[in-house]
Amino acid sequence: MSVSDSLPAQLAALQHVLDRMPPVAAMQIRVHDYRDGVLRLQAPLAANVNDKGNAFGGSLASALTLSGWALVTLRLRLAGFDADVYVADSHVRYLSPVYGDLQAEAQADAESDWDGFLATFAQRGKARIGLTARQPGSAGKPAAELSGRFVAFARG
Repeated sequence: MSVSDSLPAQLAALQHVLDRMPPVAAMQIRVHDYRDGVLRLQAPLAANVNDKGNAFGGSLASALTLSGWALVTLRLRLAGFDADVYVADSHVRYLSPVYGDLQAEAQADAESDWDGFLATFAQRGKARIGLTARQPGSAGKPAAELSGRFVAFARG
């Protein structure tokens, strides 16, 4: 697959990578969509439930982290770059129990700049960006939230 492929092809490529990771496959995480700068992943509660009948905290943290990784990977590939992306650091806050399917939604932090990130990557072959990922909750408030920095390194 070329890094210049269309958005649907790039989303399918991300799903393929996720499916090849055994822990992620067990969580049944699916790439839902990308629009307005937000990448969304979904996973069924049934595959990620804890002893209390709500979402397992580790699954929430994993889904939020993976949504950030997928967003950075997607943005790089849509810009024509092939890179390895890693989470450098993150902090997760669990704000309320989740009794429905997991829905991780990642986007760049308010302080982050995709154009600057991509320009730095083009110049140096590495770059970092701050992201926020959220699990929607009730009344417009997140049930869980991850803030983190992701780094990318050029392949080859």
